[in-house]
Amino acid sequence: MEQVGGRSFMEVLSEKYSPENFPYRRGPGMGIVVPAGPQGSPMKDRLNLPSILVLNSCCITSAGDEGEIAAFCAHVCELDLSDNKLEDWHEISKIVSSIPHLYFLNLTTNPLSQAVLDPSCSKALVRVRRLVLNNTKVSWETLHTLLAEMPQLEQLFLCLNGYDTVSHSSVRCSSLRLLHITDNNLQDWSEVCKVGAMFPCLDTLVMANNHLSSIGGSEETLSRLFPCLHHINLHNSGLNSWGDIEKLNLFPKLDEVRLKGIPLLQNYTNTERRNLIIARLPSVTMLNGSDVTDGEREDAERFFIRHYLDFPEEELPCRYHELVTKYGKLAPLAEVDLRPRCHAKVEVRCEGKMEIVSIRLDQTVSGLKKRLRSVVQLSPNSMRLYYIDKDLSCPFGPEEMKYSTRALHSYSIKDGDEILVVPKSRPQSTPPAPSSSSSSSTPLSPSL
Repeated sequence: MEQVGGRSFMEVLSEKYSPENFPYRRGPGMGIVVPAGPQGSPMKDRLNLPSILVLNSCCITSAGDEGEIAAFCAHVCELDLSDNKLEDWHEISKIVSSIPHLYFLNLTTNPLSQAVLDPSCSKALVRVRRLVLNNTKVSWETLHTLLAEMPQLEQLFLCLNGYDTVSHSSVRCSSLRLLHITDNNLQDWSEVCKVGAMFPCLDTLVMANNHLSSIGGSEETLSRLFPCLHHINLHNSGLNSWGDIEKLNLFPKLDEVRLKGIPLLQNYTNTERRNLIIARLPSVTMLNGSDVTDGEREDAERFFIRHYLDFPEEELPCRYHELVTKYGKLAPLAEVDLRPRCHAKVEVRCEGKMEIVSIRLDQTVSGLKKRLRSVVQLSPNSMRLYYIDKDLSCPFGPEEMKYSTRALHSYSIKDGDEILVVPKSRPQSTPPAPSSSSSSSTPLSPSL
């Protein structure tokens, strides 16, 4: 019966798809429901329904006239009833049983935690292939009753239901390929084993945002648990052991893994995380949504060997020895610092005097002149600067540093190079000669 303050499915349907809210059309085409020819219900002339119905957040509590639902919805294949107030499976079954071609049903955030499901009601969902029960708090007992009558179910969504355990059932749902059970409170791997027993043909298992701290069980048990599983999502679980990651190798068909936000990886960089996971999971071809290429796998496996080079023998993982057999025991990579240099110590010469000066290479020629003002006792406007690379023999002599805004690092200045400072009173047509390293020079100032 319709609850006080609630509305029926048929009432909402008639209102939403009235001529004022939805254009009326006849004949074939996108979203056309009403066929040409005799009409079975007088209301049919006023409605035009698409095959995908979205009636979310409409305060629906009951079905309404089943005959009218059947008249209007014979073609409907997807139905979104999320965020309504349905709390009686009998009303849900009246709606679903009146839509013969329905294969997708979304009941998210309907208050079904106390709803009792009679087996006769669950028969209405016999053709449903995708069922969404997120945030309904539906009980496992109700789920078992549903699954017993849903031989075609392929996808099941049970997120945000507060589950900390999984109720065991002798019913096997061999048709299910995808299970989303994210944002629950599952902590013990034994609960996951119950999932594997109920859904033996799972292809995809999404368990993000649970609290699993480990993957338990023997090799034999794990290899039988998910024989068809290709994809597992363990984002934000509590895994804290590399051994747990390696146990994923026991799922015989697993080739896609998602493993972000787990405590084990917090102390590694993004590159280190990816390399260490790829090297440990030789059958995985997609990690965290990105393809693992052959080249990336080889790089990751070589990285793995070098990562464990300095570990004691008793701490080396089995995978290390497997990869050493494959690549040999690799030497550490040479560390090359490609960052631009920030400083250089240069010889500053001015009129026969010399001083070793440390200069910043991120400044400009103008900034260097200001820096040298106290060294050579000349104002910036009164000096010309010449750069001499000690390692190169330039037939054209020193390079004048003409442009005040040019950065010093563009000259590739390094330790031991020379900066000649020439007063502007000296004729510019006479370039200064590079000083000989063997010639004597007088310090420019007592101390710098």
